[in-house]
Amino acid sequence: MFRIGSALLFIVGIMLYASGIHPAGGSVSIELVVAAVIGGYMAMNIGANDVANNVGPAVGSKALTLTGAIIIAAIFEASGAFIAGGNVVNTIKKGIIDPSMIPNGDVFVWLMMAALLAGAIWLNIATAIGAPVSTTHSIVGGVLGAGIAAGGVGIANWDKFGLIAASWVISPLIGGIIAAAFLYWIKRSITYKKDMIAAVNRMLPVMISIMVWAFSTYLIMKGLKKVIELNVLTACGIGLSLAILTYFIFKPMVRKAAQGMKNEKQSVNKLFTLPLIFSAALLSFAHGANDVANAVGPLAAISDAITSNGVATKAEIPVWVMAIGAIGISLGLALFGPKLIRTVGSEITELDQMRAYCIAMSAAITVIIASQMGLPVSSTHIAVGGIFGVGFLREYLKTSYAKTIHEIELHHTGVEQPEVEAFMIEFESSTLEEKRIMLQKLKLNTAKTELTKKERKRLKKVYRQELVKRSALLKIAAAWIITVPAAGTMAALLFYTIRGIMLP
Repeated sequence: MFRIGSALLFIVGIMLYASGIHPAGGSVSIELVVAAVIGGYMAMNIGANDVANNVGPAVGSKALTLTGAIIIAAIFEASGAFIAGGNVVNTIKKGIIDPSMIPNGDVFVWLMMAALLAGAIWLNIATAIGAPVSTTHSIVGGVLGAGIAAGGVGIANWDKFGLIAASWVISPLIGGIIAAAFLYWIKRSITYKKDMIAAVNRMLPVMISIMVWAFSTYLIMKGLKKVIELNVLTACGIGLSLAILTYFIFKPMVRKAAQGMKNEKQSVNKLFTLPLIFSAALLSFAHGANDVANAVGPLAAISDAITSNGVATKAEIPVWVMAIGAIGISLGLALFGPKLIRTVGSEITELDQMRAYCIAMSAAITVIIASQMGLPVSSTHIAVGGIFGVGFLREYLKTSYAKTIHEIELHHTGVEQPEVEAFMIEFESSTLEEKRIMLQKLKLNTAKTELTKKERKRLKKVYRQELVKRSALLKIAAAWIITVPAAGTMAALLFYTIRGIMLP
C-alpha cells in the first residue's frame, strides 16, 4: 500500500504541475495533463523493469546490497538524465513510421499518447510477472501499432523494423558469447591455476584496465553523446589512455589487497567487488542518459505538438519533462524494482562477483560493437543474454568435469581404494595442463572401457547439471517475442479509444 500510495502521490504531483502550464498563453491543456501523467507512469515502469539489468548482477553476486544498489542506481540514473540526457529528442522513436503521413497535430498527439500508455502498460505487466523486457521495444511497438491505426500499414518503415526485429536474436547472442568468453578467460588464467593469488595479482589489473577501456568508450559514445559527440576512434583512444593509467594505479593496490588472502576462489571473488560497484554506477548513468528519452520523448513530442500545433520530427525537452523522467525512473526503481533485480540477479542462474564482472563487460562491449555495425541492440537483451551465457558455460564445464571423473573411475576399476583416492587428490590440485597430461597417461596405460551409444546418452543425462533455470529462460524468451506485437495491439486499440473520445 505504501508503494502504491507513493506512486499515486507522484502522479497527482505531475497532474497538478501540468495543469499550471498554459501553452501559448491559453487555458489548461487537458491533453498535456493526461500526457504528463502517462509519461510519469511510463518513467516509473522503466525504473521498475529496465534498471534492474544494470544493478541486478552486482546484487546477485553480493557485491552490493539491494538497498545500496537502489541508492546508487537512483543517483546515477537521475544524473545521467539531467547531465547527459540532451535537450532535443526524436519524436518518432527509431524512425519506424513516416511523420509526413500523419494527418494533423491532433492525430499526432493521440498517436503518441496511445503509444506511451501501451508501452507503460506492457512494462507494468512484464514487471508483475518478473520478466525483464526491452523498454525501447515496448515504445517501438506502441508507436508502430498506433501509427498503423492512424495512417495505415504504409506509414511503417519496415526496413527499420526489420533491423529492430533482428536485434531480438543478435543482442542476447552477442552478449552471451562475450560474457561466456570472459568467464572462460578468468577460469583459465586465475581459478584453474595452483596459485590463484599470484594469478590474480598478475591478471586482475589487466582485467580492470580492460573494463575501464570498455566503460569509458561506452560512456563517451552512448552516455555523453548528447554533451560531446566523438567518433569511435577518438573514444577508443581516450579509453585506452585511461586504461593504461588505471593499470599502473591498480597493480600495487591489488597486490596489497591480496596479501594474506587464502588461496581459494572466494578470495579472488572479493577482489572483483569494487570494479562491479563502479560498473553498476556507470551503466546506470549511461542508461539514464539514453533511455530517459523512452519515457519523456513522446511526452516532449506531445508538448511540442500542442505548443506549435503541428508535427515535428524533433522536439526540445523542457526541464519539467526531463524531471518527470528522471524522478519517475528513480522512484519506480526504489518502489517496484526489487522484484526484477532479484530475477536478474539470482533467479536465472547463480552469480558471483567474477560472473557479474563478465556480464558487465558484455554489456559495454556489445553496445560498442553494435554501434559500429549500425545494429539497434537492447541493453536488457544484452544483460540477460550475458547471464544466460555465463550460466550455460558453467553447465557445459560442470558436465565435462563430471564425465572426466567418471572416466577416471572406469580406468581405476579393480584398483585399491587408497590408490584411487591418491590419484583423485593429485588430479583435483593440478593445473588444467597437468590434468590433461594425467588423463593422457591414464588412457595410454589402461584399457578404456568401451561404452555403447545408448550408454553414453544415458551418462550425459546423469551428469548434466542444470545451472540455468529453464522456466526463466522460456518465460523471458516468450516475453521478448511478444513485446512488440502486444504493445502494438494495445496502442492501436488505445488510439481508436482516444480518437473516439476526442472527436466531436
